[in-house]
Amino acid sequence: MIYENAPAKINLTLDTLYKRDDGYHEVEMIMTTVDLYDRLTLEKRKDKKIVLKIEHRYVPNDHRNLAYKAAELMIERYNIKCGVTITLDKTIPIAAGLAGGSSDAAATFRGMNKLFELNLSLKTLAELSSEIGSDIPFCIYGRTSLCTGRGEVLEHLPKPPSCWVILAKPEISVSTQEVYSALDLSQAHEQIENEKCRRAIEAGDYLEMIRTLGNRLEAVTIEMHPVIQMLKETMMKAGADVAMMSGSGPTVYGLAAKERQAKSVVNALKGCCKEVYMVRMLG
Repeated sequence: MIYENAPAKINLTLDTLYKRDDGYHEVEMIMTTVDLYDRLTLEKRKDKKIVLKIEHRYVPNDHRNLAYKAAELMIERYNIKCGVTITLDKTIPIAAGLAGGSSDAAATFRGMNKLFELNLSLKTLAELSSEIGSDIPFCIYGRTSLCTGRGEVLEHLPKPPSCWVILAKPEISVSTQEVYSALDLSQAHEQIENEKCRRAIEAGDYLEMIRTLGNRLEAVTIEMHPVIQMLKETMMKAGADVAMMSGSGPTVYGLAAKERQAKSVVNALKGCCKEVYMVRMLG
C-alpha cells in the first residue's frame, strides 16, 4: 500500500502569449504549491481493473478522472500485469483553478511508480504525464517553477518567501476552455511581470514579490463572474497584502506576512464564502 499527498497549486503569475497551432495557448507563468492536500492510497489488485474510490458526487471515478487516466497510462506503457485500487480523499475544491485534478494525477504517477517498483525518475514521470495534462508535470515535482509552453516546460525556482495564503472558492465553477476562448490577445493589457517576480523569489524579497503578481485571465473571468472582484476587495479591506485569482479561477487567494492579518481576512470572508482555507506556502 502506497500513500501520496496531492497539494494544491496557485499561480503567482500567468501570462498568455499567443494561440499555438495545436490549439493551446503559449503560456509563461510562475506556480507554487500550498499545504492544502488531497490524499491518495494505492493498492495492488489481483485482477487487471482500475478501481477509483471517491466519495464526492461531482468527481467522476472512471476514465474522465485524470487520476484514472494516469493509472491507465502507467499500466499500458510499462506492461503492468495487475490492476490498482486508488482511494482518493478530496479536500481541494474542484474546478477551482487550484489544479486539484492534475495534482491527483501526479500523485497517481508517483504512487504507481513506487507500488510497482518501476524506479522511474521524476523527469520521466513528468514527460509521460504531459500526454494527459499540461499542469501535471509541474505537480509531479510540486516545486515552485517558471512554466512555459503549454505549462509543461519547467524551470525550478527557490521556495517563495514565507507567508500565509488565504484561499476563497466561491460557489461557482469555471470552465478553463471558456475563459481561454473569451480571451482577446489583441486588446491592450497590463504587463505581466514574470521576470521581476522570478528575481524577487530568488532574492527572498516578499514585498517585491507581491508587487509583481499578475494574471492575464483574471479580467476575463471577472467579467463572467463579478463575485471574484468582490472577494479580492474583501480580502484587501481586511488586511491582505495582495489578492489575486489563481489560474482561470474562480478561487481567489490573498497573501499575508503575519498570522493575525491572515486570520482577519478569513473572518471577513466567512459571511460571503463557504469554502475558505488558511494555509502556508510550500513550493
